Amino acid sequence: MKEGSVLTKKAAVIPLTMLCCLLWGSAFPCIKLGYGYSAIGSDDTASQILYAGLRFTLAGVLAIVIGSITARKLLFPTRKSLPKAALLSLFQTILQYTFFYIGLARSTGMKSSVITASNVFLSILVASLIFRTEKLTFRKVLGCIVGFSGVVLINLSGIGGGFSFTGEGFVFLSALSYAFSAALIKRFSSEEDPVMLSGWQFIIGGSFMTALGLALGGRIGEINFRGMAMLVYLAIVSAAAFSIWGTLLKHNPVSMISVFGFMNPVFGVILSFLLLSERSAAGPLHVIAALGLVALGIVTVNFAPVLKNKEKV
Repeated sequence: MKEGSVLTKKAAVIPLTMLCCLLWGSAFPCIKLGYGYSAIGSDDTASQILYAGLRFTLAGVLAIVIGSITARKLLFPTRKSLPKAALLSLFQTILQYTFFYIGLARSTGMKSSVITASNVFLSILVASLIFRTEKLTFRKVLGCIVGFSGVVLINLSGIGGGFSFTGEGFVFLSALSYAFSAALIKRFSSEEDPVMLSGWQFIIGGSFMTALGLALGGRIGEINFRGMAMLVYLAIVSAAAFSIWGTLLKHNPVSMISVFGFMNPVFGVILSFLLLSERSAAGPLHVIAALGLVALGIVTVNFAPVLKNKEKV
C-alpha cells in the first residue's frame, strides 16, 4: 500500500493530527516556562525573537537530519525548490512566530490559545477564496463554528481582560500567517518533499530571526540545563509536528486537516493549568461539553461526505 493512500485514511489521520495538536498545545505553557528559565522578560522583544530563532534553526536541523535518515538520502533543496522554502519560511516561521512569541508574552496562555484557534477558519478561507484549492461549503463553515464554540467554552476565564495590539493583535496576525503557510504547503508539497520544505524553511526562517534578534540586542539572560532542555524540547515539537502536519496536508484537503487544530487550545488550556497554574472558570462539565463540541466540529467537516456516499450506494 502506498504512503499516500495510508495517509488519507482516518485510522492514520486522526492519531497523527492529535499527536501534532498535543505537541503544539504544549508549546503555549512551555514557551512561557522557557522565557523564565532563560531570564527573558515579557517586554524583551529582541530576546524573544532570538529565542524563537534558535528554536527554529535547531528544529530545521533536526527535521533534515531525521528526514534524511528516514529517506536514506540528503534532503537538500534544489534551485527550483529553494525559493519555495524561502517563501514558506516567511509565513510559517518568520511572520507567524515573530508575532506569536511577542504576542504570547503580552497575553495569557489561555487567551492566546483561543485567538490561535481562529487559524482553522482562516486556513479554510485562504485555501478556498484565495488559493482556490478547495470549495467553501456550508458544512465546513458549520463545523468551524461548532468547533470554535468549544474552544471558547473551555476558555471562559481566559478571554477577558481587554485587548492589546502587540498582545492579542499579534497573536491573531500569527494565526493569519499560519493560514497562508498551510495553503502554501498544500500547493508546494505536490511537487516537493514536505519534510524537506519544513526543515529548510525552519533553517532559513530561524537563521533570519536569530540574526535579527542579535542585531536588536537580544540575548539569553541565563544559560542553564533547564533552559537548554526546554529549548531542545520546543525544537523537537516544531520539527516533528510540522513535518507530520505538512505530510498530511500533502495528501488531504486543507479543511480536513486544519479543523483538527481546534484541539490545540484544548491541550493548551489543560497544560497551561498543569504547568503554569493558569486556572479557567470552566469546570469539569464545561470541559467535557467543550471537548464534545470540538469533536462534533471535526466530525462535521470530516465525516459527513462518508455518510453521504453511503446513502448514494
